[in-house]
Amino acid sequence: QVQFVESGGGLVQPGGSLRLSCAASTTVGSIYATGWYRQGPGKQRELVATIYSGGVTNYADSVRGRFTISRDNAKNTVYLQMSSLKPEDTAVYYCNAARVTGTAIYSWGQGTQVTVSS
Repeated sequence: QVQFVESGGGLVQPGGSLRLSCAASTTVGSIYATGWYRQGPGKQRELVATIYSGGVTNYADSVRGRFTISRDNAKNTVYLQMSSLKPEDTAVYYCNAARVTGTAIYSWGQGTQVTVSS
């Protein structure tokens, strides 16, 4: 069982930026795909960004061009740099290893709350 611990959330104004961190209990570079997911109020959890073991990244249309996923193998940490934040980005953000289908493999951590509001 791999565990993930998310941090870095907070309250930010529209147009602002935040960087989320996800510390993994294993070598992140060896995970086929690591994803950032989010669950907004009254919404289903969705996959917003993925980084593959080879470094290729993929994004949901709703965040492409605003969010950047990256990885530090030495720290076993995956990051999500978020910019030009919108109120609709408000959600609890989680990270997890992802299957080819995008579904998460392991149990969820506590996540980190991101609130975009003026």
